Amino acid sequence: MWVKICGVTRLEDAELCVAVGADALGLNFVPGSPRRVAPSLARAIAQHVHGRIEVVGVVADLGVDPAEQLLEETGVDVLQLHGAESPAELARLLPRAFKAIRVGSAADVALAEGYAGDRLLVDARVEGALGGTGQRVDLELVRELVRRRRVILAGGLRPETVGEAIRESTPWGVDVASGVEEPGRPGVKLEPAVRAFVHAARRARAI
Repeated sequence: MWVKICGVTRLEDAELCVAVGADALGLNFVPGSPRRVAPSLARAIAQHVHGRIEVVGVVADLGVDPAEQLLEETGVDVLQLHGAESPAELARLLPRAFKAIRVGSAADVALAEGYAGDRLLVDARVEGALGGTGQRVDLELVRELVRRRRVILAGGLRPETVGEAIRESTPWGVDVASGVEEPGRPGVKLEPAVRAFVHAARRARAI
């Protein structure tokens, strides 16, 4: 079970992700996001945890050339494309990128099938938001997709709900942001919640 803690904004929280055994941490570069980090901070975090955990940069509609520049500037390992990027744009960034799709209907699932790459993240579709809303994906919609692709399940997961979601949908990985944060403080992670989330995810897959 691949586990990602997204929306990290502090060096100490990056170290926490490593300490609890998460597979990846996410750094958000999307303008307007309350979890957005500057490239300089991202580079400091990426350098600090290099070789110990995968670092994912979350972007939206950045464009291929700026995305490649961001990879070079910050040293993050891979980009999560959370906007309206086309399959062709993703293809140009492979293997250092994967697509995130907001799923609210069968049409969204069909759209997801058109993107190549090893991984695919699915998040809940909430109008006016790119992600990080805390809303859950309809697991029935993605059941078949999970069987065919390495799907990362995101949206509304918490330490007390991630186990059930994994057992019900058997995704390849899970992703959490707001579900392990201090209330009202986006990007500030709670150590007990991060630890409990990783433990619950691992335990659910082992059962």
